[in-house]
Amino acid sequence: MKKRLFKLLKIFSVSLLTIVVFLLIILYFSLHKKIPDGISGADADQLALKIQEAVHYENFLTTDYIQWTFRNKNHYIWNKKDGFVEVSWDEYIVKLSLSDPHKKSLLLSQNSFSEQERQKIIQKALDYFNNDSFWIVAPFKLFDTGVSRQLVYLDDGSKALLVNYNSGGTTPGDSYLWKTDNNYIPTSYQMWVSIIPIGGIEASWEDWILTESGIYLPQQHKLLGFGIPITNLKAWND
Repeated sequence: MKKRLFKLLKIFSVSLLTIVVFLLIILYFSLHKKIPDGISGADADQLALKIQEAVHYENFLTTDYIQWTFRNKNHYIWNKKDGFVEVSWDEYIVKLSLSDPHKKSLLLSQNSFSEQERQKIIQKALDYFNNDSFWIVAPFKLFDTGVSRQLVYLDDGSKALLVNYNSGGTTPGDSYLWKTDNNYIPTSYQMWVSIIPIGGIEASWEDWILTESGIYLPQQHKLLGFGIPITNLKAWND
């Protein structure tokens, strides 16, 4: 009896695994898209400049502080002026130096950690910051070092901007296809990134606000129907 039950459970488990794999394959081929072909040059750069003008890039350069909470979990107070950001999550607080993270950063948590643990926590803070800040300031990074731009014509005749990050950040090699409204405010981007196996997944950029320092920042994204909230969002100067 036990052997028969074990055999039935084994057959059920294999069948369930087969169904899951099959559904994942269907999901992959139904959602996966290839990176579109684009055209480099002045027209691509002009579209990127219009996007940056729409979100007030010049004011971003002179913004001293940006504060936000990402997904109600990770909290940031970014001192852009001095190149530090305070990152806090769970029981950890890190004063992260963006110029030299592993030498100049301070672990402010009350618990004591070994040097190896300290470096791991600092690296996690840096990874969190690189990812979570991108979801609010990516439109200001279109001309960063190592970034290339291409103009893409969509099926409806509108123009989109394909941005490739060839270096820098936590995951160099990622690409994003920006779509905008008629005023060049971003409405979404499609992603080809190393941490998501399905290429071309689209995330919205919504609920833009004009901050005290004069820059536009988003307070909401949606990805595959799930919300990515950005709360406690502020930007100001001394």
